[in-house]
Amino acid sequence: MKKIKILLVLILGIVLVTGCNIKPKTANKHTIMVTNFPCYDIARALTKDTNIEVKMLLKPGAEIHDFEPTPQDIINIQKSGMFIYVGGESDEWINDVLKDIDASSTKLIKLVDLVDLKEEEIVEGMEAEEEENEEEEEYDEHVWTSPINMITMINKIKDDVINLDSSNKDKINTNASNYIKELETIDSKIKEVVKTAKRKELIFGDRFPLRYFVDEYNIKYYAAFPGCSEQTEANAKTISYLINKVKKDKVPVVLKIELSTGNIANTIAKETNTKVLEFNTAHNITQDDFDKGITYIDIMNNNIEVLKEALN
Repeated sequence: MKKIKILLVLILGIVLVTGCNIKPKTANKHTIMVTNFPCYDIARALTKDTNIEVKMLLKPGAEIHDFEPTPQDIINIQKSGMFIYVGGESDEWINDVLKDIDASSTKLIKLVDLVDLKEEEIVEGMEAEEEENEEEEEYDEHVWTSPINMITMINKIKDDVINLDSSNKDKINTNASNYIKELETIDSKIKEVVKTAKRKELIFGDRFPLRYFVDEYNIKYYAAFPGCSEQTEANAKTISYLINKVKKDKVPVVLKIELSTGNIANTIAKETNTKVLEFNTAHNITQDDFDKGITYIDIMNNNIEVLKEALN
């Protein structure tokens, strides 16, 4: 059904463009279009104090898995100098849009192509979704959750941004260097927290889009669903498993992710006399935080405080 809706949007976009005899103008090399917040944060950091404008398609507070482009979104992508997207299951709609983009004038950057990918996994106790093709490999698309991956991606995107605004080459290089230093500080802080922690285990009463994060810092995890699951209500078996895990391992905190109802985490916490804290995956932020200029670095610094409590 979602593919049909996207196809209709694309057809409508073509009708609007051709019917009104309005064709996308020459690409505006000083505009970068991005899909979600991680892409936005990378582009924003690199283009600080330059002539490049960054625009995010996903509205703050919205769920990326429910996103459907408007005809104007498609035109804006076609007219941009660069389009940055994650790739993977939540970006399937982009495959049709890319067919009408002139790659010679709009630079296309897919984050999942810039780092080593990990296959999605189902850990003990996790409720899995039925797959249409169980033999097909599914890769975890949440590559930005590792600060080290962020550094890798910034280094690979930097030169492409310079090509958009070569007059600010030195500024863009400085922006990249400053951002990488901040990420290295985040990485060091997390390593120190994990090194001195009493336990190396997290319990998520929610989806778990943090595979790259926990693998980077050698943290074990248990969760209700995998990262891209569309499920919001776990079955009794899954909840019972997580409740028993919290009690057995004496875990002090049950975690939920941003923009979640927290229903599952709250149920587990109530049954185990623990507290619920939010671990932000940086997939998206609220409109209020967006207006305040909250960054990936801000989010990770908050996560470090949560991590201290959850691992001790």
